[in-house]
Amino acid sequence: MNKHEFTLRYKLHQLTTAITSAPSTYLGRKAAVLIPIIERDQQLHLLLTQRAMHLRHHPGQISFPGGKVEPYDTNAVETALREAQEEIGLMADNVEVLGVFPAHKTFTGFEITPVVALVKQPFELIIDPGEVADCFTVPLSFFIDNNNRHQVFHYRHGKRYHVHFMPFNDRFIWGVTAAIIDLLCRHVARR
Repeated sequence: MNKHEFTLRYKLHQLTTAITSAPSTYLGRKAAVLIPIIERDQQLHLLLTQRAMHLRHHPGQISFPGGKVEPYDTNAVETALREAQEEIGLMADNVEVLGVFPAHKTFTGFEITPVVALVKQPFELIIDPGEVADCFTVPLSFFIDNNNRHQVFHYRHGKRYHVHFMPFNDRFIWGVTAAIIDLLCRHVARR
């Protein structure tokens, strides 16, 4: 799938609200992530980061560039774009924002809004070591293959919840990042 086909599929389908989310009895800390999609050799890739080990929340986990909404951010898109620039050097004018998925609530008290965007041009990664340990890409086709997306059940306070996970080479993508990838794949793979 190339950028053109992805854009058509993304825009033709109504956004689903069927995202596996943790229950929340309080308003979580609002955050946003950018789902940067890069085309290489007419093949789309998702750009992912590995969080620095010294971070307080989710150290070492695979994630999308992003972070908490600041008071000066006007919306989730602005937050995601600002965080991507800070974390990996991806400038806002080098992305085409396609849309926003529904917010995903986590057990750790965050409400994360995923922002889907195509990267227009190749760019030089400038990793902020204070937030990011590594940055890498995975072909979108790998994730679209249902055999590479998995779920297990997790019990918390006597209730059963889905936990998504996706092993890729020596990486283990799980939790909210995997749930967002699963939602993206289900959305663009619909016919």
